[in-house]
Amino acid sequence: MSTPLNNAATRALLMLLPWFVLMMTLGVTWFTWDHERQNASHALRSQFDFALRETVSRVEQRVLGYEQMLRGVQSLFATTPLKNRAALHDYVETLQLDANFSGIQAIGVVAWVSKQDKAAHLVNMRSAGFPDYVIDPDGPREVYAPIVQREPYVGRNRAPPGSDVWLDPMRRMALERARDSGMPAISGKVQLKADTQSGAPPGFIMYLPIYAQGQPHDSIAQRRAQLIGWVYAAFHMNDFMASLYGNQPLGLTLAIYDGTDGKDTSLLYRTGGVAAIDEAQRQTAAVSANEYMVVAGHNWTLSLRTQALFEDRYGRGAETVIAVAGVFLSLLLALLTWLMINGRERALGLAAAMTEELRHMAQHDTLTGLPNRALFNDRLDQELARAKRQGGRFAMVFLDIDHFKPINDNFGHDVGDQVLRQVAKQLLASVRAADTVARIGGDEFVVLLAHLSESDTILALANKLHQALKSPFVVAGHQLAISCSVGVAVYPEDGTDASALTKGADDAMYRAKAAGRDGVRLCHPLG
Repeated sequence: MSTPLNNAATRALLMLLPWFVLMMTLGVTWFTWDHERQNASHALRSQFDFALRETVSRVEQRVLGYEQMLRGVQSLFATTPLKNRAALHDYVETLQLDANFSGIQAIGVVAWVSKQDKAAHLVNMRSAGFPDYVIDPDGPREVYAPIVQREPYVGRNRAPPGSDVWLDPMRRMALERARDSGMPAISGKVQLKADTQSGAPPGFIMYLPIYAQGQPHDSIAQRRAQLIGWVYAAFHMNDFMASLYGNQPLGLTLAIYDGTDGKDTSLLYRTGGVAAIDEAQRQTAAVSANEYMVVAGHNWTLSLRTQALFEDRYGRGAETVIAVAGVFLSLLLALLTWLMINGRERALGLAAAMTEELRHMAQHDTLTGLPNRALFNDRLDQELARAKRQGGRFAMVFLDIDHFKPINDNFGHDVGDQVLRQVAKQLLASVRAADTVARIGGDEFVVLLAHLSESDTILALANKLHQALKSPFVVAGHQLAISCSVGVAVYPEDGTDASALTKGADDAMYRAKAAGRDGVRLCHPLG
């Protein structure tokens, strides 16, 4: 028989139930929102890191291309005298600089002239078609390094020869480094000699030494003794960068500084011009990084930071939807609980269903419906425990869609999202019921191949996943052909914990990308 005291306690507990439901569902909402926020931050960082690596690689490859071109000019003077002006003119014409080396302002020659040879040098240059030729500035010095030829001989490059670059400390350091090493060397930030007007854009120069024909130059002493001059290529930094991209990457501020101090006085290039960025702009960037590069023996600092356009483009924004929807559902559920307090069994059932829905949102990717990183890690831990307990085997497979960015750029993010959904369906159709397919961010997927027997051919299973994405996808009237790079790590051969297996599969995937993409790589060859 119930007592009034018991009835009062029961009523008090029932009155507290809506508040308990509200706090519980708000807690789940916060967890889901925080998880999605971290995933969005990871996706943004991944895209930023890719853009940074791509920019560094393009700069390095472009410098290497110019170096190879300049070595061809160097080789020319291994077979012809330095005073053979026609040879350089004809050679530069065959290079077609505008089409093939658009960043170059001029290719030229610097002569190495001692004070004993100065008079003969002046006679030779004046007889070569420059009757007013002098070394600028004039005056007695032990050595001179005048510019004696620029090609193509048009526009600014028709400036009179004779400027002594040895007197410029920035150029001199590069000349000495090239002379003593026999390797290409670039100068620091300079104004090109052909740019006589004020406010000319920043530039730099790449030098290669020329030694006397047929003479040894294996040691530093021999190189200095046999030096007769240098060939060089002169660049405006903005033209050099334009030759990398054509159009600059959208939503990113790229700056390159001479040296490693990152000061505005050392600025060589910045997207959109050379205007300084104030501290407020630096603070508002969601992601930024500095990369220190060594190009042709000289230090550059490459600074990259995001703008709102880039952050809006690659940030998914689902966390706002989750927060608003979660708060609304939490309030609604608390209200329903309060209204249905007399029918508490039905109310509690509704609460459980909505809580389960929130739990599902916390553990699954909102775009594809696949398990997210948190749920995948939980299943990986379970599989590790089972494998260690039973002596089993399993594999972790990382997949990254090749060239996914152009799909978003060319067709829009709606098409990109539909492609990701179809990829998820294809992968699910290619695995067993015991396996797990998850999306861990952007265009990256991971598959847990569980309960592998000794007879399972792991490479065959990975190839099946690779082939699953080979068929063209038809999305919004567009037929899209995609491929993926796949990396595989196997327990216990490639690692006995989650960290080792994750690193092994990730490294294998990047080896597949480095090998030309569209392929499968194992962490270690299987016996």
